[in-house]
Amino acid sequence: MEIDTKEKNEIRILSVKGSIDADTASEFDQSLEKHISGGRDKIILDLSRLEYISSAGLRVIMKAAKKMEITGGEMVIVGLRGVVQEVFKVSGFYSLFNIYDSEEEAVLAT
Repeated sequence: MEIDTKEKNEIRILSVKGSIDADTASEFDQSLEKHISGGRDKIILDLSRLEYISSAGLRVIMKAAKKMEITGGEMVIVGLRGVVQEVFKVSGFYSLFNIYDSEEEAVLAT
């Protein structure tokens, strides 16, 4: 798993590549926690290059979103494709998150 970070219009964008599973969920959690505790109130999670996500990965995303909500922030998700998109649909995450097709769409909406 790789996580690339950039900023656009004061919004932190985290782009995840590879897989988030039991082996990488802790690293993913630490990365999200660092950005949330760093005072970020808007985060875009770009999953367009994510090939696989397990329930451990979903738990990390849910935990981070709850922390963002408590502090008045917002985390949105972009770029869901293939198997990852199916996992989000089946797990009910589509109803829990603002999900956009592209980073540009998410930036305009936040």
